[in-house]
Amino acid sequence: MPAPSFSDPRRAWAYRPADPLPGVPGGPLAGLTFSVKDLFGVAGWPLSASTRALLPEVAPSPLVTHLLQLGASAAGKTHLHEIAMGILGANAFGGTEHPFLPGHVTGGSSSGAAVTAALEQVDFALGTDTGGSIRIPAAWCGLYGYKPTKDHPAWPTAGVLPLSPTCDHAGPLAREFGTIMRVHEALSGETVPPQDWAGLRVGVWHPQGWLGADAQQALSGMAQRLEQLGAVLQPVTLPDMLDAYSPIVGHEAAQVHAAALAQADPGFSPEILEKLRAGQALGPAEMQAAYARREEYRTLLAGVFSSCDLLLAPAVPCCPPRIGVEEVALAGGPANIRPAVLRLTAPFSMLGSPAVAVPSAVDWLGVQLVAPWGEDARLLGLVRELAG
Repeated sequence: MPAPSFSDPRRAWAYRPADPLPGVPGGPLAGLTFSVKDLFGVAGWPLSASTRALLPEVAPSPLVTHLLQLGASAAGKTHLHEIAMGILGANAFGGTEHPFLPGHVTGGSSSGAAVTAALEQVDFALGTDTGGSIRIPAAWCGLYGYKPTKDHPAWPTAGVLPLSPTCDHAGPLAREFGTIMRVHEALSGETVPPQDWAGLRVGVWHPQGWLGADAQQALSGMAQRLEQLGAVLQPVTLPDMLDAYSPIVGHEAAQVHAAALAQADPGFSPEILEKLRAGQALGPAEMQAAYARREEYRTLLAGVFSSCDLLLAPAVPCCPPRIGVEEVALAGGPANIRPAVLRLTAPFSMLGSPAVAVPSAVDWLGVQLVAPWGEDARLLGLVRELAG
């Protein structure tokens, strides 16, 4: 893919045409611009998924089409962690760098999306979230990031190159939460009513040993703020769910990319190829066990929500690390960056509950709020009150 002709030092843009795709004049989103993660099919635009591998055909995205019909204009496509299979923003085209911290990761896989929103190149960015791919870069770049309930009709994943159909979601990232509200209300055709935090039962998930000092400060600071708003806090615990998430995503991704994997040189970077081969090697019994564990975890989360209205949880375990750093220092000792991040965010993608990454009082360290399935409007209304 040719390099863009405009200045793009963070390597955020995968494709940027001379002129945006214009939205329909006079629509409710008229005047807004958005970027499109390069997993979405857009008629007349290339799709690379930030890889050099052969990709399946992808039809035009009805979500992109709907946004254009509502008046928003599409500025171009953004880079991602290769085929969306990672959380750091690395890919076959040099990777994407943090918008404000040179030499640091943006987070992924919606890395370019986060940069375009953070640098005000667009009003909002369209991303996907399979294990945290909207919430992680939002949390590390000072943005809001919304992952809807799985299969939310306003946020379809048709016309998106899958990573894991079980876990994939589509959603937005933006600097201003009001922009996310405006987009969601236009797409859904529903007005999100105001919400009051007073008396709300908020379960606080503070996994012991999983956070660095800054992340602990971000979580406790947000907990205090919610208490000041009238919420009633209670501790909750959740297990590490990667024993179900990792095989499901690896196996399903290998199925999506089976044609490329059948070639002598599939074209994936070594890290991605290793993950896909591992997923390809999983047998029926292993997959049956992984899907069964997922159902057990869903039952567990439903039990948590029977005693609280909302969860407050960390979105990332530390500030954005430098590019190339593999281990981060956490309260429980050094940990590999990938599972350290994914164990915080992947449960809510795998189980499909709605979540919003919210900036905290600690720079580049957002937290997340998670609601029961289908309670997107309530969650968004609460975040609107919080965002002021």
